Amino acid sequence: MENKNVLTYKGKMLLRKGNEIYYGNPGEKYMVLFRITENEKLKDITLAKKVIIELRTNSEKSSVLIKQAEREGLYKAFDIGFFWLEDALENY
Repeated sequence: MENKNVLTYKGKMLLRKGNEIYYGNPGEKYMVLFRITENEKLKDITLAKKVIIELRTNSEKSSVLIKQAEREGLYKAFDIGFFWLEDALENY
């Protein structure tokens, strides 16, 4: 059964919880965590200024950190995070 309220990008789930955004599917070996550490106000909009990107194993009990980086802005963070996840799923 498909949940129409779940946001996806390139066939993988995107889930936001506070300042954390999780990207990946539950059954896959890896996932990416985007942690927004600094925000910036632009008129009435809040923008992500600094984002930590983590490639992690996808385990309910204990997730292991594989790679980590920091980028300015969500766009740059997503760019590297999406690449890391695709690369990990294809090569590890």
